[in-house]
Formats: sequence, structure tokens, C-alpha cells
Amino acid sequence: MSSPVWHPFTQHGLGEDIPLIERAEGALLHAADGRRFIDAISSWWVTTHGHCHPRIMAAIREQAGKLDQLIFAGWTHEPAETLARDLVAITPAGLDHVFFSDSGSTSVEVALKMALGYWLNRGEPRHRIVVMEHSYHGDTIGAMSVGERGVYNRAYQPLLFDVDTLPFPHGDGEAAIAAFERLCTQNPPPAALIVEPLILGAGGMLIYPPHVLKSLRDICAREGVLFIADEVMTGWGRTGMVFACQHAGIAPDLMCLSKGLTGGAVPLAVTMATRAIFDAHLSDDRGRMFFHSSSYTANPIACAAANANLAIWRDEPVMARIIDLARRQVERLERIEDPLIVGKRQLGTITAMEFVDPYGDYLSAMGPMLGRFFRDRGLLLRPMGNTVYVMPPYCIEDDQLDAIYAAIAAAAQGMRT
Repeated sequence: MSSPVWHPFTQHGLGEDIPLIERAEGALLHAADGRRFIDAISSWWVTTHGHCHPRIMAAIREQAGKLDQLIFAGWTHEPAETLARDLVAITPAGLDHVFFSDSGSTSVEVALKMALGYWLNRGEPRHRIVVMEHSYHGDTIGAMSVGERGVYNRAYQPLLFDVDTLPFPHGDGEAAIAAFERLCTQNPPPAALIVEPLILGAGGMLIYPPHVLKSLRDICAREGVLFIADEVMTGWGRTGMVFACQHAGIAPDLMCLSKGLTGGAVPLAVTMATRAIFDAHLSDDRGRMFFHSSSYTANPIACAAANANLAIWRDEPVMARIIDLARRQVERLERIEDPLIVGKRQLGTITAMEFVDPYGDYLSAMGPMLGRFFRDRGLLLRPMGNTVYVMPPYCIEDDQLDAIYAAIAAAAQGMRT
């Protein structure tokens, strides 16, 4: 009997193998049929310290026995209060308020709604959002609207709102900076700019330099445009610093965090906001409140997991592990020399490359073919079209990294024979 499960980003008509995973630890996944898989992409970029980290698992168990769930509209609990204080302390200066949600996509929705509410409550008619070419911010309606238009969201086009788009900052990024300068001369100016700092995830792991990020932020500050940093993927050390914005020495007006917020153990997200944005919604008029929530806002168990994650960052040499992993990633990436592999690049703990494909896009047949090849060799390595990337948990061992890069080299070799 076939499974009734409908999997995300999966074409069930291809009849591909869907492994049943029973347990995991560190960088390893164990399947019900005895197979083992190295998790080379942190299970969709969420697992930072490794699967089933003992401190995070213990925090979940302890909290589950005390308080499982609580309405967060007008009520509160200690795990959320502690987490909010610690997030304000660790994130860039000025992000003084924490709004909880439950996924990266919803954290982006919250940021967009906060930005528009800010301008409405100030009595200024700003509503245009500026985005970056090839960006991806999630699969809810607002998040899709500020992402790249294409096969991801073609069916939902009637639901999406219009945005202004900057070209991806290739090279020195001057074209993107100049384009943003021009958009800011419109009357009224844009309400907000939203970017993935330094690296575009689902857009193909495209990397741009920190000075571009700083220039865009400086223009926002000068022109009074709100700057939204979507650090859902880039946060928690992936780029070599705790947050990617730190590479450019900037602080956004709004910051979206999820994925590694709980070490990847359970779903949780936050949107960090400045006092000015909070104050724009502060009033004795209930009609000016921020109208957003979900049933599981600030779930106590998820907050407890996040508190354990932050304790790991405080108590353990996480940045040393990240720096070491970045070094090991670069060493192995440099060893790959094959004419079928181009565009090798690295940022922090992330590496990426393209397999030569004249039809290279997300729906390239090379993607499923490479995915099967890697799965047959015991790897969870999920290409985006012809783009292969490696983003493992920080605990990954040398022999596991060797196996990943050996399989990538073997895949290229196999295409030539």
C-alpha cells in the first residue's frame, strides 16, 4: 500500500525512493531498512550542532513535563521571556523587541506586516517593497511575493502583490546599488527593502560581497527605508559569523530568524524589531495594535529548545567549530578539479558549485539524477537543479566530509563515462 503522505517539493509521479528514517545523531541519519545517510545539508539547513543534541533534547523533555502550550495573546511564560532577553543581547544593536512565530516564512510575513503597519500608523503612504533578483523568502503569500517569480509560484501569481526588484549584485554590485538609489527617488519612497544577507539560499547559493550589503543598508538609513534582513538560513553561524549582517557591520530594522534558532530540533521563529517599529504600533487605540498571531506562538517547548541552543553558544566553542568546518570545507572543495564542475564558491560553512548543464535551472533533469546518485551512496545531498551545495552540521567528522566530496567527484566522473 502506498503512503498517503504528500511530501513538499516532491514530484511523486517520478516514483523515487523515499527513505524512512527512524533515528539520528550527529550528522548521521539511520533508516528503517538499515541504511545510514550522512546529512550533508543539515536537513534543509536547520540542524546546527548535530541531530538530537543531548542538551537540547534534555531541555525539551524537562519543559514538556511542566508547560506544553499557552496562548500568547496577553499571557506569557518564562521560556519565552528568557529567550527574548537573550536574543536582544546576542543580535545586532537596536533590535529591542521580539515577536514569535513558527517558521521562517511566517517570520518574513510578520516583518512585511510590521513594515507596512509602521508606515500606516505614521500616516505616510508607503507600501512598495524592494527585493533582490533570485531571492527566496518562503512559500506563504507575502513571502512568495517578495521572492523570485517562476515555477515555484506560477500557479499562485494572481495572489501575489507587485514589488520592485534589484538586479543580483554580481561583481562589485554597483548596478544593484545604483538601481536602489533610483528607486529611492520615487515619491513616495519604498516602504522596505528585504534581502538575504550575503548569500541567496534557494536562489542557487549565490554570494555577494559585504560592502554591497552595507551600501544598501546605508541608503535605507539615509532615505528612511526600512531594512529587513532575512537571516532564516544565514543566521546561527552558517556564513562564518553568528549573523551574516555582522560581516558588513550593520544592524537591520527587522531581522527574521528561524531554522538554527532551536539548533534545528523543533520549529520556532522570531522577527526582531527596533523600538521605533514597536512604538509605531504602541497606542491606547486597539486599532493600532499589531494584528498577527498563530495558535502556537512562542510555544514553551520550542522556546526551551531555543534557550538550550543559546546556552550551547555561550558555553561551548561553537565559533571555533564553525571556523574549523569552514577550513575543512575549503580544503575539500579546492581538491575537486573537473571540467563538468564550475562556479566553485564558499562562504563560512557553505560550499556550492554547478554541474555543467545547458538546461541548468531548478527543473533540470540533472537534479533528480544527482539526488539519486548521492542517496545510493548514503548521502542526504539535495541538489537545486544542477547546483550542488554542502551545508552540514558543525559536528560533521572528516571521514564524513571526505565521503561527501568523493561522491560529488564520482558523480562528475560518471557523467563523462
